[in-house]
Amino acid sequence: MSGRISRRSFLRAVALGGGLGAVSAGSAAAFPFDIDPLRPLMFSSPPLEPYRDRLPILPTVSGTSVDVHARSTVHQFHTDLAPSPALAYSGSDYLGATIEAHVGQPTTIAYRNTIAAHPFAVDVDTSLHGMSERDRTAVPTAMHLHGGVNPPEFDGHPEQVFRPGQEFAHHLPNRQEAAGLWYHDHAMGMTRLNIYAGLVGLYLLRDDFDTGRPDNPLGLPAGEFEVPLVLQEKMFTAEGRQRIRSTPTVPQGSWEGGAVGDVGVVNGKVWPELDVARGFHRLRLVNAGSLSVWNLYFGNRMRFCVIGGDNGLLDAPVAVSRVRLSPAERVDLLVDFGGLEPGSTVELCNDEPPPFQAALIGERTMPRFCRFRVGAARGFTGGPPATLRGGPGQPEPLPPIPRPDVYRDVTLSQPSDVRLPPSIMSLNNLRYSTEDIELPRQGTVEQWNIINATNDPHPVHLHLANFRVLGRQVIETVRFALATPQPPLGIRWTPSADAFTISPLVPAEPWERGFKDTVLANANSITRIVAAFPTAEGLGFDPDAVFGHGSHAAHGHASDGTHPLQGYVWHCHILDHEDHEMMLRYRAVV
Repeated sequence: MSGRISRRSFLRAVALGGGLGAVSAGSAAAFPFDIDPLRPLMFSSPPLEPYRDRLPILPTVSGTSVDVHARSTVHQFHTDLAPSPALAYSGSDYLGATIEAHVGQPTTIAYRNTIAAHPFAVDVDTSLHGMSERDRTAVPTAMHLHGGVNPPEFDGHPEQVFRPGQEFAHHLPNRQEAAGLWYHDHAMGMTRLNIYAGLVGLYLLRDDFDTGRPDNPLGLPAGEFEVPLVLQEKMFTAEGRQRIRSTPTVPQGSWEGGAVGDVGVVNGKVWPELDVARGFHRLRLVNAGSLSVWNLYFGNRMRFCVIGGDNGLLDAPVAVSRVRLSPAERVDLLVDFGGLEPGSTVELCNDEPPPFQAALIGERTMPRFCRFRVGAARGFTGGPPATLRGGPGQPEPLPPIPRPDVYRDVTLSQPSDVRLPPSIMSLNNLRYSTEDIELPRQGTVEQWNIINATNDPHPVHLHLANFRVLGRQVIETVRFALATPQPPLGIRWTPSADAFTISPLVPAEPWERGFKDTVLANANSITRIVAAFPTAEGLGFDPDAVFGHGSHAAHGHASDGTHPLQGYVWHCHILDHEDHEMMLRYRAVV
């Protein structure tokens, strides 16, 4: 390779080093009335008093056939806020019911779109892939069971959308391990708007061990002592409406690049409080936020146990004092409130610094989500089980991480051209419409080296294939960028970064050592995962089957609206990013 450095490569290296990063997000404050000298660059919510509202307990539905319909609603997020237009699934006025299913027993979800008006119709950006003016009123939706191992036609492909008045039956085989999954909207170019408006629900897959009943063989808290928590970040207008934009520097109707919030919302309420009994509770958390990674801990710094992650239980509980959760990740916790005095309170807190590009315009850490108030009654009296797998009345232990057959480098980057913010991000330096996609073979074990050549963390989600996390290594990104110049957007750029690592492999965190479907790729790092791509025989369906037709008709790959679909997608789960090119198709081929 020539030793000369081009002007493009030099500018690219400076940007990666922190000098030219795009301003792509707004700001969150400790409380919205705190003084902030940079506040003119950001919107803020009106002053809101924490813990005025009780934590809602999400309704639960079960059975082999479940109705789920997306609809327009009105929801009050805080006692001092006026009701706000929102979206919800089925009978709720925000979010959706928790669906309980059983391993090996198929579930049919009768899905309907009955949305009359979208709360963020004026925020639709018609320049994004697949979008048009029609999407402001005839709202496209696509329901995806996140973490589900499902046939491609029932996976919620972002191009297979359903508009108001349309319906579709999702047949979910549930042939996978018990886990805390979640369902959410996945429509091309609309995901950030539809999820933020409320199209989110939990899907608890049970088995004969983790039954969800008080007599479960694992001895885990159940019933009132098992509490799902859907965590989000939001901003509100002075009138109480949800605000999807976080900075006035981006015009309304334009894609922002990463909307953040300045208040924490749990199960649809701003900074709520939950009464808990003195004893263990099982808290099932999902980061359903748009952008932020959260480093969660309790305000008194008490320790708690992680018992599971995205796709099921760990081998044994692991005692920790914090857990780091990026958008779309889930974590299953055992928390003991028995050592606290009746009447005392403890907060669920966050101290994760803001992403680099959001910090540039003054975002600060949003420090808390909810509060638990301890009652006098004695609750669940059992303690954490010694093991969760491998013992009598328990599922099989986690298998060793298999040896890869194939090693694959993939990249997360900003385009090499210097542009005004907000700047898009990309996978492999490609656009969604590319035909240059990954083609892993069915039955093959692959190691994906996810090279994040940006200053921000990105949660990466693979549809269909679950994986294990090997660990992470820091890279010298400037040297990597100079040695391997990035071509213009649209040309594959996946050079190995192994020669530019400057740290040993740091193993997976305790809470991410089971099966996962989403992994946090830290800034300026290689995140190494091992995925086994399943076969049609093992799945009971063909993962490479042709199905349906693309329903968007404005841009790129779906230009005619009639092309057949095939395969799955992988993408960044920062919602703004996946809506604007940071998503690619892939196929598991024979």
